[in-house]
Amino acid sequence: MQDWLTMTACDLGRGIGMGQIDPVELTETYLSAIDDHPHGDRIYARVTHDRARAEAAAAAERAKTGLRRSLLDGVPISWKDLFDTAGIGTEAGSALLKGRIPDADALVLRNATQMGTVCLGKTHMSELAFSGLGLNPITETPPCVNDEAAVPGGSSSGAGASVAWGLAACGIGSDTGGSVRIPSAWNDLVGLKTTAGRLSLEGIVPLCLRFDTVGPLARSVEDAAHMLAALEGGTPADLRSATLKGRRFADLQNVAKDDLRTAPGQAYENALAKLSEAGAEIVPLEVPELNDAMGLTSVIYTAEAYGLWRDVIEANPEAMYPEILERFRIGLGYSGPDYVAAWAKLKACRNAWDAATAGFDAVLAPTAPILPPNLERLMNDHDYYVTENLLALRNTRIGNLMGLTSLTLPTGTPSCGLMVLSYPNSEEALLRIGAAMESALA
Repeated sequence: MQDWLTMTACDLGRGIGMGQIDPVELTETYLSAIDDHPHGDRIYARVTHDRARAEAAAAAERAKTGLRRSLLDGVPISWKDLFDTAGIGTEAGSALLKGRIPDADALVLRNATQMGTVCLGKTHMSELAFSGLGLNPITETPPCVNDEAAVPGGSSSGAGASVAWGLAACGIGSDTGGSVRIPSAWNDLVGLKTTAGRLSLEGIVPLCLRFDTVGPLARSVEDAAHMLAALEGGTPADLRSATLKGRRFADLQNVAKDDLRTAPGQAYENALAKLSEAGAEIVPLEVPELNDAMGLTSVIYTAEAYGLWRDVIEANPEAMYPEILERFRIGLGYSGPDYVAAWAKLKACRNAWDAATAGFDAVLAPTAPILPPNLERLMNDHDYYVTENLLALRNTRIGNLMGLTSLTLPTGTPSCGLMVLSYPNSEEALLRIGAAMESALA
């Protein structure tokens, strides 16, 4: 049973389908692991024991009668604490939302439940999802699986930690500027950022509605593919016979490699070498307009985030972690015309990106240019917090700004990920590429 805590979600699902794993026993194993784990309370904000047991019992009955709804029917999953859960607190890591209990599940949670997944509970996160570090002094900061003194990445911090520490078979998070991919990379997981608009945001506490996306943090590309299908009630990508032969990838030079630190840089180069050995052609690429797009980040993100949250924040600003409050309030400095002009410029940058990358299957970059920063230093050094937070989000934000779908894969070097950027709404093609890369990197 201990192996169940490290198996992929799809392997657990296959075990259920073959009658080798009982969904009730599986769920009880996960619930016991969460309750007994020394970091359980730092990873889970709320554990939904009753719901999980009821869903597992239903999955077990379906398995007995040959009526399973998907490969993941009966598999235990964690949910970031910004997905509404009926009758269960959903507070988005903030004291501003303390005691908030929704009446209904988020649509993606309803879909996943309909496909048979078991909800283990709600995981901790950066306050209102506005940080890439995963540090949250208001609630809890989960530990990084590779360095317990470091932050795990955010804002889907608990989602990543729940999977990495063996406390969920898969975690569901959100990605507005990198919040699925950073904790995935720093905890050696696969993370999928979906295209904005592909998955419903109904019943999800927002940060920036034009950038917010939903995605899985998983142990394999196959898990990510099946979880994506569950989130939208669809059919998973066919990953069979995926190959890198004949593939042409761009190695992004500008922005992504600025201030790239030694370990992530070396891990990235080693990964590219393995992809080349597997038959991929890799070509250096610069997109100058990307530098312009990065300069628009402050106005585009903070103006919308502060616009959505201003009244709630200013009614009780002392309840917030000062670093997050300060970041929201940057939006005060921009006007409506500033915001509109920034979006017009960003659309021009996206057009330039599309033209520059049209001849490639995907664009590659290090997922994060830094390793997970030290938690204690972040708490006591404001300048360090600001610098590390911006660097943590810098590379992943490329995918959000350019309107892309994106995948991060473990490189084999702890806390160093390989990021793959692909065209909007090309998740199935991206997952096939990811499956081939996963094999090459292994």
